[in-house]
Amino acid sequence: MSRFHEIKHRVVTTLQRNVGNPLLVRLPSQMIIETTGRKSGVPRQTPIGGRRMGREFWIVSEFGEKSQYVRNIQADPRVRVRIKGQWHTGTAHLLPDDDARARLKALPRFNSAAVQAVGTDLLTIRVDLDG
Repeated sequence: MSRFHEIKHRVVTTLQRNVGNPLLVRLPSQMIIETTGRKSGVPRQTPIGGRRMGREFWIVSEFGEKSQYVRNIQADPRVRVRIKGQWHTGTAHLLPDDDARARLKALPRFNSAAVQAVGTDLLTIRVDLDG
C-alpha cells in the first residue's frame, strides 16, 4: 500500500470510528453489519451500505482486509445484518475475485460513491441470509 493510501486509510477510519459510526448506528434506518470481535468475542456493529437481493445481502468494503469488520468475518463468518430496522442472521463470504467496482453499480448510489471516493482496496462481501 502506498504512503498516500496508508494515510488516507488512517484518516478515514479515525473519522469513521470516532464520529460517523457512533452516530450512524443509532439511526433506525441505517444498515448495520454485526460481527463478533476476533479478539474480544464481543459483538461489533459497523454501519454499512448495501443491498438485499433475494436471500443475499451485498456490500463492498472500502479497505478490504484492512477493515476491522472484514478481519472479524475472516475469524468468524457468522454475522447479523440490520436491513430496514430488522435483524437477519447469515454467513458472510469474502469475494476477492468479484469486480467490486462493477458490483458498486448495483448497490445504493450515495454509498457506492463514498466507497469509491475513500476506498483504497475494494472487496466484495456477500452475506447468505438464513431463513
